[in-house]
Amino acid sequence: MLRNAMASAPSPICSLLLLVMLLPPSTAALSKPPARYQYHTLRATPLSAKPTARAGVGAGSISGANFAAFFDDTGNASTVRLLLAHREAFAAPNATAPQLLAHRLARDAARAVEISAVAAGATANGTRAPQRRGGGGFAAPVVSGLSQGSGEYFAQVGVGSPPTPALLVLDTGSDVVWLQCAPCRHCYAQSGRVFDPRRSRSYAAVPCATPLCRRLDTGGCDKRRGSCLYQVAYGDGSITTGDLATETLSFARGARVPRVAVGCGHDNEGLFVAAAGLLGLGRGRLSLPTQVARRYGRSFSYCLVDRTSSVKPSSTRSSTLTFGPAALAGAAHASFTPILRNPRMSTFYYVRVVGFSVGGARVRGVSERDLRLDPATGRGGVILDSGTSVTRLARPVYAAVRGAFRSTAEAAGGLRPSPGGFSLFDTCYDLRGRRVVKVPTLSLHLAGGAEVALPPENYLIPVDTRGTFCLALAGTDGGVSIVGNIQQQGFRVVFDGDRQRVGLVPRSC
Repeated sequence: MLRNAMASAPSPICSLLLLVMLLPPSTAALSKPPARYQYHTLRATPLSAKPTARAGVGAGSISGANFAAFFDDTGNASTVRLLLAHREAFAAPNATAPQLLAHRLARDAARAVEISAVAAGATANGTRAPQRRGGGGFAAPVVSGLSQGSGEYFAQVGVGSPPTPALLVLDTGSDVVWLQCAPCRHCYAQSGRVFDPRRSRSYAAVPCATPLCRRLDTGGCDKRRGSCLYQVAYGDGSITTGDLATETLSFARGARVPRVAVGCGHDNEGLFVAAAGLLGLGRGRLSLPTQVARRYGRSFSYCLVDRTSSVKPSSTRSSTLTFGPAALAGAAHASFTPILRNPRMSTFYYVRVVGFSVGGARVRGVSERDLRLDPATGRGGVILDSGTSVTRLARPVYAAVRGAFRSTAEAAGGLRPSPGGFSLFDTCYDLRGRRVVKVPTLSLHLAGGAEVALPPENYLIPVDTRGTFCLALAGTDGGVSIVGNIQQQGFRVVFDGDRQRVGLVPRSC
């Protein structure tokens, strides 16, 4: 009987198989291989420990005699394209890359606060530009301002007749074109000579009674001279004040645009860095796109080079700011989405973001409600901005994207956040000693089916010389979300004014 009982007992292997079959599904699932994630390979190059050297004038920069020769070209090409090396000729001596980045992020925070306040509290001050196609086009080289601790990008423009070279901040978040002018009551240090209107044959003051003067949000009148005065104040306390005038602007290969309304600033104070002034590319009535629409159409595009190109002496990265038919070059490869309008603020370029993907999977917990523009109040929404460095997302959206990135980075590449953070950034990784790492992909999904897949350099960036890299996004409670220029770099951003849409063309600088 004992022998028969032993013979009928199940073997150890059968018992093990039976146990596995009886396990609950959740326990059995633990033995499955991890899901596949989409990832990029990032070259983990820390910031340079060397002080930023002052670059010399050469083929990689436009200044002095080179600048004058460049703008004296009399070619009349209907489409203007120009690519230049982007080596700065005015780097701040002895400043290290980490110091410049920290300063840049501090200024960036002030700008983001300003944009949120303006978007929610300003009244509309804009009209739609007349629709007209053709007229050729013009372009301006664009350089990164990183070597001056600036997160902005600078357009190289000639001002006046003969043209005075000027580096103007590329700013889609404002309308007025202005620059510092002699004689200065208060002027900050800029790269190159301050423009002197007394030496220009094409400079003309704007009379107080003209419609052009009435387009200003904040204007005045010098009754003694009968000339229009302008003032632009920024949320960080910076301010520019002076005369409103019309002047000729010169661009690449001899393209000249006469009678552009510009602010000639004799009193300029605040956190302006290196640039001679600002090139307003917003949607308002005094912005450069609106002013040149009759002649060149309502479209323009820019391509923002690698933000570190200005501090790399060997860099050959280049780009242009382009108006006219050439602005739409490559549009067939762009991911387009409609431009939305905020009735309380005509300046900004709003887009509708409908979601995010990390590692190839849509991020859960992202509500369109947190990213939607409320036309009644002017709050909320998402804007594309060339002057803000770091993308800001409404707090709940940022928390969801950050959480997805952290978990996917650990699963896909074994990356775990290091303690602490850096300035605006709260998700950082210690990559010292690692030359290449796997990082999850990150994409924005826009209305109309457009998807913007970001290169890894656009969202995981070095912040020091030791090998610390941080997720270059931040949360905001300010109401409006912002897609900043770090995330735009390497794309040609196409503003198609005739069809009221914006598109991003990858790898187009």
